[in-house]
Amino acid sequence: MSNRKINTALPILFSIAVILGMFVGYKLHSNMPMTKSFFSSSGSNRLNEVMQLVKKRYVDKVNVDSITDNAINKVLESLDPHSVFIPASDLLAVNENLEGHFEGIGIEFNIFDDTVHILSVLENGPAKISGMMVGDKILMVNDSVSIKLKDTEKFKSWVKGPGGTKVSLKIMRENKIMTLQVTRGKIPITSLDASYMIDKDHGYIKLNRFSANTYAEFIEALERLKKEGMKSLILDLRDNGGGILEEAIDIVDEFLGNNLMIVYTEGANNPRKEYKAKRPGVFETGKLVILMNENSASASEVIAGAIQDHDRGQIIGRRSFGKGLVQEQLYLSDGSALRLTTARYYTPLGRSIQKPYADGVESYDMELINRIHNKETFKDPSISNNKAVFKTAKGKTLYGGGGITPDEYIPFDSTLYDTSINKLYANNAIGNFSYRYFLSQRQRLTQYRSIEEYISGYEVTDKAVEDLIKFSNNPELQYRPLTKTSVKFLKTRIKAMMARIKWNESGYVQVLNDGDENIAKGLVYLRN
Repeated sequence: MSNRKINTALPILFSIAVILGMFVGYKLHSNMPMTKSFFSSSGSNRLNEVMQLVKKRYVDKVNVDSITDNAINKVLESLDPHSVFIPASDLLAVNENLEGHFEGIGIEFNIFDDTVHILSVLENGPAKISGMMVGDKILMVNDSVSIKLKDTEKFKSWVKGPGGTKVSLKIMRENKIMTLQVTRGKIPITSLDASYMIDKDHGYIKLNRFSANTYAEFIEALERLKKEGMKSLILDLRDNGGGILEEAIDIVDEFLGNNLMIVYTEGANNPRKEYKAKRPGVFETGKLVILMNENSASASEVIAGAIQDHDRGQIIGRRSFGKGLVQEQLYLSDGSALRLTTARYYTPLGRSIQKPYADGVESYDMELINRIHNKETFKDPSISNNKAVFKTAKGKTLYGGGGITPDEYIPFDSTLYDTSINKLYANNAIGNFSYRYFLSQRQRLTQYRSIEEYISGYEVTDKAVEDLIKFSNNPELQYRPLTKTSVKFLKTRIKAMMARIKWNESGYVQVLNDGDENIAKGLVYLRN
């Protein structure tokens, strides 16, 4: 791949790894271990024989386990892009996002100049209870491990651990050194980034994934917004790579009634299974908008497909990722696991959303990047004549294959196509600068009692953008003037990242939503 392609595609590249790691139909079959009796076929025996011969007779010492893992990966690559092998050593970390929690101390951090800086502290979490604050620098862990490193994973391994155990942290705060004793606990990984009233009638909910806690988080937010007067809802699934199928189904059930079909799955070794609305929904009659983009995948597409097929709401944004394969997680005898594709899912009208993958994994991964270079993300694409055509009960034309095509198209933000701006993302210059800028503005920010006051009252200065450019040490930006659009874009990003530090992810989302074209189009539809 050329450097030009990498630079222009960075905003999408950042999320590909996340999307490809997510899947529909996540199940932990802890009561169904794959024992030796499962592998009784002659083909499996041949593989085992080859491994044993290599181990006993090969000229050099070899790591047979590593060779076996590579062989498994090659087998899975020949099947589809979403069947993957997970070594036992990686399984706990891989599962955490979908289980919705991990055990640790509840901080977000980054490493600047070989020192760990605290970017945020979970409200009511172990670190917060111990007295830790944003801006603290961690100097030592357990009085023996000196923190001078660039490896964030190593630091995580030091502070994560079983709930109830203690970790001693030596910190520096405004040139004062102190020691905090932190008792590790269960740290939630929330699916819900934000939920708030845009105005007196219109609510907004943003989900970043579908984990074991997603439906509970969603229904709590939905019921609260209804009590606050919500009559219509914008459900934001942009950049949501998917997750647990059943969580998505439960969410759709709140929008549909009358035993309507939500989704069905079917595979060569899995007979058709139908999922229908089974209970009175909390929001069956209010107007609904779903926001999507090219990074909305799998479970997100299940929701959008059901809403679209039943004429229940408006899909706004860009064509979704196109993942219509269902995976189940199956454990192997050594503690590793397979996430194996076992079925395809279909929308109520019978649409398959899966995009083609016959040309291999590399071509599959490049498909999102090709959308940029084919200009699809910048202008409303013409629908290919070879796509399967479906009609809803109200006569709307829908298409199968290659993702959910929105009812109303919103082009990609062209500012992100600026390669210099992309480079600020590549080295996290915007985030790192915003943290430092927040610390310099901390006293001023105390006057804003709410995120609403901050959005309407706080302005990032031109000098802050100039300081960001200097901080980035990016010659391209230092020697050419930025457009007004780029300056505005950077001001918004700085403001949003500062809001994240003070008001967590919800503050970040609300700042970015202020003036967002997708939100504006959604409100036009809801108010019509």
